[in-house]
Amino acid sequence: MIAIMSGALVPLLGDLPGRECRFVAGSTLFRLGDAVRRIHLIRSGTVHLVRHHEDGSALILQRARPGSILAEASVYSARYHCDARAETSAVTWAIARHDVRKALAERPALAEAWATYLAREVQRARLQAEILSLRTVAVRLSAWIAWHGSLPAKGQWSLVAQEIGVSPEALYREIARRKVVRTKAAVESLAAADGRATRAQAAVESVSAASREDRERH
Repeated sequence: MIAIMSGALVPLLGDLPGRECRFVAGSTLFRLGDAVRRIHLIRSGTVHLVRHHEDGSALILQRARPGSILAEASVYSARYHCDARAETSAVTWAIARHDVRKALAERPALAEAWATYLAREVQRARLQAEILSLRTVAVRLSAWIAWHGSLPAKGQWSLVAQEIGVSPEALYREIARRKVVRTKAAVESLAAADGRATRAQAAVESVSAASREDRERH
């Protein structure tokens, strides 16, 4: 999805003057309330936009991977409205905010590619808002999987929990419940198949017995 969204935009932004920035895993790129001075194009690694709540929980607003623009709406904002944290070591191409805005005003191809990217991001944001409006962990997880295709590796489940707005423990319980349901269904399916095989075998034996009796009479 990211490759489709940003394919035309990445080389256009990469042509703008900027500087390469490197971040180690766990480092902060910016914090809530910081002035927006640069726009970051992710070249490698993963950076999350995170909103922290008073109860200590956190909600992931964006998972920025290679080809993504981090906090793209900040181009039109004086200050950031969330934190940005490098989840892995990451490299970005940092472009001065005023240079991006100037290029958008002067370069139609860049403006069109930017608009396309933003339209896809709106679609993603609407999906996440819909997920967060759902009442239970089960339906939120189902909606998330329907969009992404499958769960990531176990080590990333806590990130999924943040993205759908539930506690890691609640997500783990739901995943465990689904495993139990799948196991039970598999056992029942095998039992049913075994039952069909037994009945088929009995039918074969019955036919064979009838055939032997018929031969003996003749």
